[in-house]
Amino acid sequence: MDKRLALISEHASPMATIGGIDAGGQNIAVAELAKELAKLGFSVDVFTRCSSPEEAEVVQWQPRIRVIHVTAGARQYLPKEALLPHMDEFAQNMSRFIRKHALNYSVTHAHFFMSGLVALRIKQLHRIPFIVTFHALGLVRRQCQGNSDGFPTERILIEKRIMQEADGIVALCPQDSDDMIKLYGADASKITIIPNGYNPQDFFPIRQELARQTLGLDSQEPMLLQLGRMVPRKGVDNVVRALAILRQRHGIVARLLIVGGDSRQPDPELTPEIGRLQALASSLEVTDLVTFTGSRTRDELRHYYSAADVFVTTPWYEPFGITPLEAMACGTPVIGAAVGGIKHTVLLNKTGFLVQPNDPSALAEKLAVLITNKPLRQRYSQQAIQHVKTGYTWARVAQQTADLYDLITNGRVQTGFWLRGTGHQTSSMPIPDRS
Repeated sequence: MDKRLALISEHASPMATIGGIDAGGQNIAVAELAKELAKLGFSVDVFTRCSSPEEAEVVQWQPRIRVIHVTAGARQYLPKEALLPHMDEFAQNMSRFIRKHALNYSVTHAHFFMSGLVALRIKQLHRIPFIVTFHALGLVRRQCQGNSDGFPTERILIEKRIMQEADGIVALCPQDSDDMIKLYGADASKITIIPNGYNPQDFFPIRQELARQTLGLDSQEPMLLQLGRMVPRKGVDNVVRALAILRQRHGIVARLLIVGGDSRQPDPELTPEIGRLQALASSLEVTDLVTFTGSRTRDELRHYYSAADVFVTTPWYEPFGITPLEAMACGTPVIGAAVGGIKHTVLLNKTGFLVQPNDPSALAEKLAVLITNKPLRQRYSQQAIQHVKTGYTWARVAQQTADLYDLITNGRVQTGFWLRGTGHQTSSMPIPDRS
């Protein structure tokens, strides 16, 4: 196949600082996928919305990877919930760029539903096939967030149309695939399950004592880590409540590190969720046990993962969840919410525990088990490292994605890429043994 690809990620630039309101797993996924596809010999253009007048139209970001900043609305930050009216302009300007530079993309890969809308228009104008990874689904989001969901109601109809028109659909986990089939009536033959991954060059175990020393943390106290975007649906308040129960009911005093936000110093004005969590910690009388670090660079995160005894992530819903993979790659057991991709990547009683979201008592109980049982943590640690190394590297993910591109453009299947039933239902995701 032709080795030139276009990735479309309208609100999630691969160049963004991770941890803010609209900068999280999708940014990481697009960035890491692009880098690994480039290593496979592809030339990759990532089209993302221009969000600042200082951004150059074309940035040579990495070898064989360009980031194209597309004008769509004012050249300033806008929340993703406000971007849908600007997608026609995005598609028009992307089309102009393709024509101006006589670009021949073999396939476009859209990330998120609005990018899917753009890819559909590009297909109509340039006859370029497209695949889509939704990263989140409107119906699932609405079920979990109710009236707090800020996206317009037409999102769901748009998603249905994209599923009908796309040449291929990437589901991030079996739950993602099931939701598309059952809730949207998607054609199962179009769906391929390919998970997100982690980069073993960035995430690997560091001796805990050294990691804590590097970060200036106490070498002895039990330490819990919550890391990611600071928004309510991530359920960080659930972890704070569990911390209080851990002290009151189980007599265990632990330190909770909360890493993330829109600035390096924790600022409740820039990141309102930090202010909400600080107020909650105060009301539960655990302010002394909670440390907000603010945002940290990707290069720093492995030290935080390695410093922790347990990584905790209990969102209301999670289409996939990259942070549990990164934590396990650093040898840190995970307690995660039994939702979305987390319930497939975290192996129950092998790499950690699963609990229901919004259940701080259950979370505190599992935290108590891990905090008080060092041999169990050590066993889970070794099993976690092996688990993610086997099935979840970005290099593996990129090869599976490249195989899908080849299937879509040429109708042939590469070695190791297999079909199930009437469609190419999964090339990838290891189905964990939970016996």
